[in-house]
Amino acid sequence: MFMTKMKVTKVIDGDTIKGPYKKFIRLADVDAPELGTKGAADAKHKLESLVLNKTVSYSEDAMSYGRIVGEVKVNGKSINQKMNHYLKK
Repeated sequence: MFMTKMKVTKVIDGDTIKGPYKKFIRLADVDAPELGTKGAADAKHKLESLVLNKTVSYSEDAMSYGRIVGEVKVNGKSINQKMNHYLKK
């Protein structure tokens, strides 16, 4: 699978990140709580701890609402899997 790289400049919520040039990526198959609901702030903070200011690799599996939907990895480890594991606690 082809992976592209970018540096994460902002975490929008528990399943969406932002990079340079207004590039937004939604983590595929991750369903974090919406902002303003229970658990949303914790999910956002967890994702920040995993990716903020780091270079990530990502796949472009689909597009949704102007965002890329795909798998995000740091050092070859799936952030999607880590977030799903975190959210199921």
